[in-house]
Amino acid sequence: MNTNKYIPSVEAIEKASCVLEEILDPTPFQRNQNLSDLYDAEVYLKREDLQMVRSYKIRGAYNKIRSIEPETLKSGIVCASAGNHAQGVAFSCNKLKIIGSIFMPTTTPKQKIEQVRMFGREYIDIVLTGDTFDAANSAAIEFAKKSGRTFIPPFDDPKVMEGQGTIGREILNQAKEKLDYIFVPIGGGGLASGLGSYIKQMSPETKIIGVEPGGAPCMKRAIEEGRVIKLDHIDKFVDGAAVQEAGSLTYEVCKEVLDDIVVVPEGAVCTTIINMYNKSAIVVEPAGALATAALRFYADRIRGKRVACIVSGSNNDITRMEEIREKSLLYEGLKHYFLVNFPQKSGAVLSFIRDVIGPTDDLVYIQYIKKTNKESGPALIGIEVASKEGFIALIQRMESHNVKFEYINENNKLFEILI
Repeated sequence: MNTNKYIPSVEAIEKASCVLEEILDPTPFQRNQNLSDLYDAEVYLKREDLQMVRSYKIRGAYNKIRSIEPETLKSGIVCASAGNHAQGVAFSCNKLKIIGSIFMPTTTPKQKIEQVRMFGREYIDIVLTGDTFDAANSAAIEFAKKSGRTFIPPFDDPKVMEGQGTIGREILNQAKEKLDYIFVPIGGGGLASGLGSYIKQMSPETKIIGVEPGGAPCMKRAIEEGRVIKLDHIDKFVDGAAVQEAGSLTYEVCKEVLDDIVVVPEGAVCTTIINMYNKSAIVVEPAGALATAALRFYADRIRGKRVACIVSGSNNDITRMEEIREKSLLYEGLKHYFLVNFPQKSGAVLSFIRDVIGPTDDLVYIQYIKKTNKESGPALIGIEVASKEGFIALIQRMESHNVKFEYINENNKLFEILI
């Protein structure tokens, strides 16, 4: 590693561990049988979803706040967050009796907002502003300057990075044998830089693989470009990691300690959320599923290896589950939408169902309005198949029955309008 730049030291991370002993116990490091069997590897999960605030963010937030002089803290603190950092700051405010203002994007799930209120109680107020974390962050920084309060960064700060790095220390203490790979989610890079720094100094043979959502790969783009850049547009679905711009400090560290960055499509994240719940009874938020979702893209390389994944959080709003299921089905090629042109005659739709829908297919959506002044009219049809092979058979049946259709899953603009 390049020692001329700031790299969180082993000593600083061990000091942060001592600070965090005031409020935290180490989270479990568990072998997962289902994932181990699936990938023919020894797969372990670092269960940060079991933190008191249900994410790892409490580590960096508390360590940063405890590093500030008590006299300074009397003026209060400010932070910005899409949810998990906010909960860590809110808990810290309540614990240390500090007044805090927490800026959150207007798109933040309601469940996370309510959790922030619950942890902070009378010591915090919440300001909803902007559509993205970056917009809320800018507003929080401006408010901190005007009010004289101390700003608590979500990731781009040495003390925050050192606090997150304590996860790496715990993993090495808990692992009985050397790990070959550790998969770590990336939003702004605080966790990856802190954990990566500790691991590379204490176990340099272990490969650190960063994982970003397909709709917001800010760290990968920064490393490719050789500088921090701001993405023009992001997909906010993986809200805990949907960041437009990586931190300047975290970028410098990540490019030194990460061996690779995997960019995972949102649909694959959704499949992982469902599988972790159904097969392991683990509830995770989208960002919390990122590291585990990356295993499918590293399947050949991790076979026979010892692997750890950071399950970074479980603050998932149950009302999002239908959207999560839909995205998973679409990504896995199991749900398909068509515009079907039906002749305007009695029984046309019934004939389609009888002749085209297979015995293992499920007609899950149909929107059709008969227009008697025309010879034919379109219907929006949604069909769920049991396998990818079932989709091929479905198309063959449609063609053999001369069904006039347009497949819209791959037509992004039309798909967004209709579905």
